Amino acid sequence: MLKPLAAALAGLVAGAALAQDATDAKVRDAIKSLVPNAEIESVTDSVLPGFSEVIMNGQVIYVTDDGKYVVSGAVFDVAGKANLTEQRLGAVRVAELKKVPPERRLIFPAKSPKHSITVFTDIDCGYCRQFHSDIQKYNDLGITVEYLFFPRMGPGSKGWNEAVQVWCSSDRNDALTKAKAGRTLDAKTDCDNPVNDDFTLGQRIGVSGTPAIFSEAGTQVGGYLPPDQMLARLEQDKATRK
Repeated sequence: MLKPLAAALAGLVAGAALAQDATDAKVRDAIKSLVPNAEIESVTDSVLPGFSEVIMNGQVIYVTDDGKYVVSGAVFDVAGKANLTEQRLGAVRVAELKKVPPERRLIFPAKSPKHSITVFTDIDCGYCRQFHSDIQKYNDLGITVEYLFFPRMGPGSKGWNEAVQVWCSSDRNDALTKAKAGRTLDAKTDCDNPVNDDFTLGQRIGVSGTPAIFSEAGTQVGGYLPPDQMLARLEQDKATRK
């Protein structure tokens, strides 16, 4: 009696797996037909009936299971007043950012930390310089700032070489402060450095401009925000996660 039941259940599981594989293939084919070079990280079931959730190139998009339609935009839970797409992106970003150990970051710690932010920065970006000029104010408000490099003009650019010089300096935090003040550094540019890894990571999680600022939950809280506004934004982000 149990054997036929077990066989039937096994058949159902196998059938479901085949159906999921077929859906996965249709969804991937649909995306590749639109964006041939897309880097698809995952295809999973969506909260939207009849849609699959796709993570690609630092974005979340939704594709009908038959591969006919693609939807790009935020999905909101009306009852819970929550942006489900941003929450999903946040989880993806957190997983990626956790792969970067403290020793591969430039950290400006708060004495009494309340929040920690990861900031993708470009030496020559005006708003990045404005942000860094207030670094002590962020720290005084309890915000620890952890920098990663994102030279917007890419490899070989002035900003890229400056980022390498900062990393190759004996005092990296001091070198970053001097570089952001427009001072010329004398450091070499041939030491082992994480600039390319940081840049690639930024692209993978969807960074397109600087400063790109992420909370501990992976929420993109800026763009540049003055210290008081940054604290308020971080407090709001924390409250929405309770």
